[in-house]
Amino acid sequence: MAELTGKVALVTGGSRNIGRAIALALAEAGAAVAVNAKSSAAEAEAVAQEIVAAGGAAQAILADVADEAEIARLVGATAQRFGGIDILVNNAANRHEAPIGAMDFAAWRATVALILDGAFLCTKACLPHLRRSPAASIVNIGGMTASTGAKLRAHVVAAKAGLEGLTRALALELAADGITVNCVAPGLIDTLRGKSAGSADHHAGRVFPLGRRAPVAEVAAMVRHLCGGEARFITGQVIHVNGGVYLGG
Repeated sequence: MAELTGKVALVTGGSRNIGRAIALALAEAGAAVAVNAKSSAAEAEAVAQEIVAAGGAAQAILADVADEAEIARLVGATAQRFGGIDILVNNAANRHEAPIGAMDFAAWRATVALILDGAFLCTKACLPHLRRSPAASIVNIGGMTASTGAKLRAHVVAAKAGLEGLTRALALELAADGITVNCVAPGLIDTLRGKSAGSADHHAGRVFPLGRRAPVAEVAAMVRHLCGGEARFITGQVIHVNGGVYLGG
């Protein structure tokens, strides 16, 4: 089922883990995909080549989404290569840990700039293209800890919570343009980062009702659905993909 045939998607942070799975899922659904990464050129190109090998269209584009000039180049290159942009997935993030007392302002700003400022800047740059699309979608990739909190991640949690607020504000503002805006909030996901030692300390003591982590494909499947024709009445929502670990709204 190629429900996204004819659409163009830009996925930031698309070279590995959840971003890679999203890029592949959107391509499988028929979309042409711009795979963005900040510096991992080989990994981004590998994702693009995997899409092309499967019969899809893709291009790897390096750009720092915390840099407005870089974003302008990224969006321009995507639109020039594929003829427009219908889907924006704001996935770029980092998850550095530090106690608040030892966190300097530069570290705080770097994380907030990447996650929250990057989503704002990418949305603003893509907006002229999204407005020309007959059925455009923005999906922000948040996180469960925006609702639960997490030790040593004040900067990440604050930025991810900001993404949820940005999602709701944009959903209202862009509804008249027919653009849906949603946030997918993964819980503990089965990624390389998720398997690394100490990476899940902020989930210590939590009960996993389904008894497992989610594979990245299950997060990507939700993003794919939100970008498709059967989800045009879903907007302004934060959708948790966490196996029941967090049951809030």
